[in-house]
Amino acid sequence: MRFTSTPRGARLARRLAAVRLDAWGIPYGTDPHDAIVLIVAELTANAVQHGHVAGRDFRLRLHAAPERRTVRVEVTDTRAERHPRRPHGPHDPAVDPFGAAGEEETGRGLVLVSHLATRWDWHPRPDGPGKTVWAEYTTP
Repeated sequence: MRFTSTPRGARLARRLAAVRLDAWGIPYGTDPHDAIVLIVAELTANAVQHGHVAGRDFRLRLHAAPERRTVRVEVTDTRAERHPRRPHGPHDPAVDPFGAAGEEETGRGLVLVSHLATRWDWHPRPDGPGKTVWAEYTTP
């Protein structure tokens, strides 16, 4: 589905994902449901904050394998020149409780995604400018 590249669009995408997961048999309040919804929230927030191009929407695609063990989240934006960076190794809260950026309030979304997802990456958007950031979550 397409959503406006605004905080409201990101919230709607997260809510849609929550409803869809429940319909697929991954019920509200379970660890897999909460983890996948958090992944959706972080990726859509990044699309709005870092991938926004005026007048352009972002796309959310959810895909579940037939046995529902692996759910793939894909978020596509239209900003081609900004790519996600992989977090730099494990964060040690005993050394730096706020992350490498100290008092910075942003920049931890992909750290969360990398901890929650079985795997994640990005690739250039095949049908126009931009990129798709994807993450897969495999249920236990």
